[in-house]
Amino acid sequence: MGQTTLEILLTQWEETYKKGLLSFWLLLLLDQHKAYPYEIRSAITEMSRNTINADENSIYRSLNRLADSGIVDSEVLPSETGPSRRYFFLTSIGRELLTRFITRNILVFEQPEVADLIQKTLSSNGNKKG
Repeated sequence: MGQTTLEILLTQWEETYKKGLLSFWLLLLLDQHKAYPYEIRSAITEMSRNTINADENSIYRSLNRLADSGIVDSEVLPSETGPSRRYFFLTSIGRELLTRFITRNILVFEQPEVADLIQKTLSSNGNKKG
């Protein structure tokens, strides 16, 4: 399989993976503090080490979907540098959802047998963890 095909497959897989992860990164950030969409965009990019680069429209759509589900809420607060901004934050249900998601889907990667499988895969393919 040529490098071009491999890169195409990896890009397609990552795009699907990243779409699903945007909600996780949003909730993780909003668990720390209230934030507005422009701030959220740069914070997610930084927290994810540049692996998630969502545009503001995607962030707004996700936030609105999460708000409709009662997972996040928002309030309009005055800004020191311009018009008021809508700040989003997690609700109590959102915090519980995030905690359960992390427990069920993220912490599994810390399990020794899973971590060992990941390390074996990296080692066998010449990409040792660094």
